[in-house]
This record gives sequence, structure tokens and C-alpha cells, in this order.
Amino acid sequence: MSYIKPIKMIKYSFVITTYNRLKDLKKTLKSLENILNRKDVELLICNDASSDGTKEFLNQYYSNSTLIHNKKSKSLIHNRNVLNNKVKGEYIISLDDDANFLSENVLEEIDKCFVENPKSGVQNLRIFWGKENPIKVTSTDNYELNKGFVGCGHVWRKTAWNSILNYPAWFVFYGEEEFASFQLFKKGWQVLYNPKVLVHHRVDIKSRKKQKDYRVRLRRSLRSGWYLYFLFYPINKIPKLFVYTLWVQIKKKTFKGDIKATIAITQALFDLVYNIPKLIRNANRLTPKEFKEYKKLPDTKLYWKPKKTV
Repeated sequence: MSYIKPIKMIKYSFVITTYNRLKDLKKTLKSLENILNRKDVELLICNDASSDGTKEFLNQYYSNSTLIHNKKSKSLIHNRNVLNNKVKGEYIISLDDDANFLSENVLEEIDKCFVENPKSGVQNLRIFWGKENPIKVTSTDNYELNKGFVGCGHVWRKTAWNSILNYPAWFVFYGEEEFASFQLFKKGWQVLYNPKVLVHHRVDIKSRKKQKDYRVRLRRSLRSGWYLYFLFYPINKIPKLFVYTLWVQIKKKTFKGDIKATIAITQALFDLVYNIPKLIRNANRLTPKEFKEYKKLPDTKLYWKPKKTV
């Protein structure tokens, strides 16, 4: 009787969406070489209509992976929905095209965290932001509940992803993680900070204000925050929070002569008004009790910095 070797099932699905950052993408994929060679790992990449040779590069060197080439740009959030819905794995590992792992035993640490915490729907990984590697990569932090997670480095439990609505593609950029976090909370899932896995997001945050898309980023960031208020917060909490956040922006930017920011604030207000019907239609508000419990959760850990040692 012949023995048929069982096919190893896909357990880990890496998803990356990219747009005109071929140099960064090459570095990210190079860093994943050993991991991607595993039989229980798959790679899915969405190329959002890049014009820098990304399509040709991927077709030549990553033809065995799942590749999606958009003819026209469809936005980051739309692409993440497509990728997450195509995966075969039990865990969906989301990385930006300019991010890579610095820690060892990444997959084992991800698996351990989910096994030990069955209510965890998403892992918010430890992330270092900066062009250069941090001097120190280890951390003594423990797992910790978070309000949300960061787009450039997180891991979904596929069953949790399947239990909620897709990311809101109409947000275009920013806010999708918070949108999902509110839904996870409503469904009884947890977002857990996992410091055992360190991601290096190769971005200089301070330089972003000088970049051409500063106004666009600020506009989308502001409006997504306001969208979330109107979608998930109890109605009686919205006016005070909305006015407060608007005032802070005006005080810190408009009153200091930041014309680009002032334009972005105005545009974000128009976006909010324009989408009020959609916000009303898609509202899924926390009850007063749920809101109280949600506010007790620790804030999302966005940045990690090595502690200074004497």
C-alpha cells in the first residue's frame, strides 16, 4: 500500500498592498525570503496601478504568489478588503510595503499569542518608526489589551475578520483599523498588543509635514476620526468631542498660519457633511455601557521606542 504524503495546509497569509514604491517593496520582500519559503505560508500582493515597474518585477520574480494588478487605483482600504477576503490561511499578516520584521521566530510568536489568547481577534504588533534600525530590538513588555491596531503591522485571526463587516472603502485612507476595532469590540473580540514581534516601519514621521501629500493626509485623517464618532459613539457624546477636536486643529494649525492645514480642515468638514446620510445608514453605536467599557481600554500603541539604559 503506497503512502501519500499529506499536503501541508496554509496557516500564515502575508498581505501587502503597494503603489509606486518598488525600491521599498523589494527590500520588504527580500527580508521575508526565508519565511516565504515555508510550505505553510502564502503571499498575496495588490499592486494599485503602479507605474514604476512594480508589475513587471512581481510577474517576473513572484509569479507563484497571488498577484493582483489594478489598472486604476482603487485605494488602500479597498485593496486590503480584497486581499483579506482572498487568503487561505488561519492568520492574516498585514505589512506595509515599507516595513519589515526585526525580531526572530515571528510566526511562532504570532501563533503562540493567538493560542494563549483565544478571544484575540487582532494582534497589534510592536512597531518602530524611523529610517534607520533601532539600536535595541528587545522588549520586556507583556501582552496588553488595546483599543485598536496599526495598519503597517498587524495580524488578523481569519475567523475574526469573517465575523465583521469589511473595512469601509469609502474612507479611502485612514480610519479603517479603528472602524474594525469598534466592530470587533461589539462582537466580543479583543485587540491584543504583541510586543514579541517587532516591525520596522521605514518612515520618517517628522518629514511627512514637508511632503506634497501633507494636506491630503491631514484631510483624510481628520474626517475619518469624525466619521468614527458619528458611526460608533453614543449620540450624546458626539457634539462635545467633535467641537473639541475641531477647535484643537484650528488652534494648533489655523491660528499659527498653517494654510495647507486650514484648507485640509475645511475640506474634511465638507466631507463630513456630504457623507452624513451614509454615516446615519451605517451607524452601529456603542451602548452607554459598552462605551464606558471601551473607554477603559488602553490606547492603541502606535510607536515603540527603546528605553534608555544607563
